[in-house]
Amino acid sequence: MGGGINYLGEPDAVAVVLAPLRRQLLASLREPASATQLAAALGLPRQKVNYHLRALEAAGLVELVEERRRRGFVERIVRARPGAVVVDPTVVDHDRAAPERLSLVHDQYAAEHLVEVAAATVRDVAKMQVKADETGKRLLTFTADAEVRFASPADVHGFTDELTSALRDIAARYDTRGGRPYRVVVGGHPTPKPTEKPNEQGENR
Repeated sequence: MGGGINYLGEPDAVAVVLAPLRRQLLASLREPASATQLAAALGLPRQKVNYHLRALEAAGLVELVEERRRRGFVERIVRARPGAVVVDPTVVDHDRAAPERLSLVHDQYAAEHLVEVAAATVRDVAKMQVKADETGKRLLTFTADAEVRFASPADVHGFTDELTSALRDIAARYDTRGGRPYRVVVGGHPTPKPTEKPNEQGENR
């Protein structure tokens, strides 16, 4: 069974998967199992495990594999739905989207602007991928990635101005009336520094 994207865009659905125990259950359900088996493996009451499994199933993150009759009751075998779970960042971080922050949306050098654009990209692409999976179609996307070492903040501004100009020229050359519209997003951020490992004396290198 192929993988896809399990998109969560509603606050209630996000709350379902964010609970630590439910994340643990999803990880355990890469292979099919019953509530009884999971309860034994995790050292928890079966009723508690079954309650959380039902919540995950209602959210569309767990699916029924088969039902087995055992000692007068039906044992349900379930597993996590194949594919990545994508959570809409704007749902998780909705409290931060205050009006005073939205005023930064036109500042191309503001980190808040990049975060908002990236969140919108995750949301839109995930939704379209889910629909494409349901219809058996392929969602055609592209990604360009590069690393640049800037000597100064002034170089960042100069690079951004040139890139913006080049992007507008390319967009104008390929833009076709009646064609399928694409949103092209270009952003940049400092590359995170690698975590320093302590040396044998316990001091940072």
